[in-house]
Amino acid sequence: MEENRREMRIVKGLSRLFTMLALFGSVAHGDPLVPALCIFGDSVVDVGNNNDLYTLIKANFPPYGRDFPTHQPTGRFCNGKTATDFTAENLGFTSYQPAYLSLEATGRNLLIGANFASAASGYYDQTAQSYQAVSLPQQLNYYRDWQSKVVSLVGQSKANAIFSGAIHLLSAGSSDFIQNYYIDPILSGTYTPDQFSSILLTSYSDFIQQNLYALGARRIGVTGLPPTGCLPAARILFGSGSDQCVTRLNQDAVSFNNKLNSTSQSLQNRLPGLKLVVFDIYQPLLDMVTKPAANGFIESRRACCGTGTVETSLLCNARSIGTCTNATGYVFRDGFHPTEAANVALAGALLSQGFSLIS
Repeated sequence: MEENRREMRIVKGLSRLFTMLALFGSVAHGDPLVPALCIFGDSVVDVGNNNDLYTLIKANFPPYGRDFPTHQPTGRFCNGKTATDFTAENLGFTSYQPAYLSLEATGRNLLIGANFASAASGYYDQTAQSYQAVSLPQQLNYYRDWQSKVVSLVGQSKANAIFSGAIHLLSAGSSDFIQNYYIDPILSGTYTPDQFSSILLTSYSDFIQQNLYALGARRIGVTGLPPTGCLPAARILFGSGSDQCVTRLNQDAVSFNNKLNSTSQSLQNRLPGLKLVVFDIYQPLLDMVTKPAANGFIESRRACCGTGTVETSLLCNARSIGTCTNATGYVFRDGFHPTEAANVALAGALLSQGFSLIS
């Protein structure tokens, strides 16, 4: 019996390997694995939608973008590429999905998808409103507009194939906690972290079922929360002077992620044809923070920008004193966001965990 089970595992493993080789063989011949990539969420995946908004939460100035191929700031909260940039490359795209509010989001550029994410957005609408960011409902409005433009370009039948075949990525929740719940005494006094998580997950469920799925999306990936208590800014703001990760914040993140997994499983069980993957970025990032040398880093507590503590957005600028000259050895670019080097590793985790979305 055990021998049969072992043989079955080997057969399944080989089948998966051969399928992956076939899939990535198509990439080698210049064909993306999926027709399009659509991205929603917050600053971790924003590639410039906040640039022209009336908000303080933006990154379209140096030293952001210093290591991007153009060596120019783009609106990415990173020294170079984001994890979704690397994901697009891994999927075989030769150009990145444009920020939907940018001048590049026009004509046939939209056929490979679009990025609707906005820094400081989240599942809780008030989070985006507090920072004049693009809320998730408004991101969905832009997505509907994108669909209309795709239909006008290729016709309804081909457009439907693009919508159902596209991978839709969602990254949200961190801003809701770090930039809202933990700093708002009324909000945190009204709800426990568990209750607030339930509110966020109701919004998440509606986003998937009543919106993306209803609009034809069938391949959806959502990232869980990172170890929020290990972010450099979180250590300073909520760590009471300790240099260690803030345990209660990490516990809240783990609790949220557990509920996200169960909610997602329920959605997948209810919605025919839906492929829904929850990406674990908590453990990969925690490993980089707690075991930097083993993961190729020299600094995992301080960020590269300025003092390496709370600087982010406008506080992380060309005049920030102390900014590192080489971010390669750092896990964090600023007080909240990973470096390009860390994003390479995170993108690898997304690829391995998201196999079912492309198979």
